[in-house]
Amino acid sequence: MNYFKTAILLAGMTALFMGLGAMIGGQSGMLIAFVVALGMNVFTYWNSDKMVLRMYGAHEVDERSAPEYYGIVRELAQRAGLPMPKVYVIDNAQPNAFATGRNPQNAAVAASTGLLQSLTREEVAGVMAHELAHVQNHDTLIMTVTATFAGAISMLANFAMFFGGSRDRDNPFGVVGTIAMMIVAPLAAMLVQMAISRTREYAADRRGAEICGQPLWLASALNKISAAAKRIPNMEAETHPATAHMFIINPLSGARMDNLFSTHPNTENRIAALQQMGSEFRGSTGGLSPSVSPPASSKASGPWAGGAGRAQGGPWGGGGSRRRGPWG
Repeated sequence: MNYFKTAILLAGMTALFMGLGAMIGGQSGMLIAFVVALGMNVFTYWNSDKMVLRMYGAHEVDERSAPEYYGIVRELAQRAGLPMPKVYVIDNAQPNAFATGRNPQNAAVAASTGLLQSLTREEVAGVMAHELAHVQNHDTLIMTVTATFAGAISMLANFAMFFGGSRDRDNPFGVVGTIAMMIVAPLAAMLVQMAISRTREYAADRRGAEICGQPLWLASALNKISAAAKRIPNMEAETHPATAHMFIINPLSGARMDNLFSTHPNTENRIAALQQMGSEFRGSTGGLSPSVSPPASSKASGPWAGGAGRAQGGPWGGGGSRRRGPWG
């Protein structure tokens, strides 16, 4: 079903792209846009994940370079019945994360250094379970393709605005239609992003909570990430706003009216839904602990540094005193 939705999405984005091409160059512009869109469809299917990871300067890590972080993702993937995804770190102070890839067999998850340094081990597990839920639900292809096309549509609309559109007789829309299309096309792409992200975030929250077994871990993480994202800018996301819907929390500051059409559901509503789910979990599983925050003293040196049974050597661990995992 998700592949059908992706095909519909690609068709809609292609139509928008062709419409803008017609604005700029009439029928010939529409034909060129159609050819370009076909090429983009093929290219984004195979390479959009690599493009997004490259945008954010993500670097791949493994069990040797990031044992705690990698181990959490591995255990969560096993619990979800998923192939082990590639694991990336983004050197960015804003705590955030996203998943990408055309299918579970070619998936990747990425977390920022800010997230790994400011969240507890349990909260990181909640976040990465959410991202793996996107992988399991086949959301990653839709979200990544949407980001690529939305960026291209916005760029082409700006190009049309700069050159004023086609004044050829074969432009069936006229000057008024050209101006309207230049405004409507980016808005339409933004609305598609909103519709996809808002519906899929709630589903990924629920499935992620099921994967990690503790809805309140994710609820606590969302609260922290949302507060920090308002204070800490993500300059790469500001440069590439079309990718904002891929993150677990909107990475944009809102300084450029980015929050006018938010791609994410209200964080408080998401937290409330997870808290309700936490109550259901406690009632059905014999009472999982409602506490997700360790004592303040255990947070001083990063989510996994210091404390009995924690790995030493920084926020991503190392050493031999590892716990059995985020649930052990």
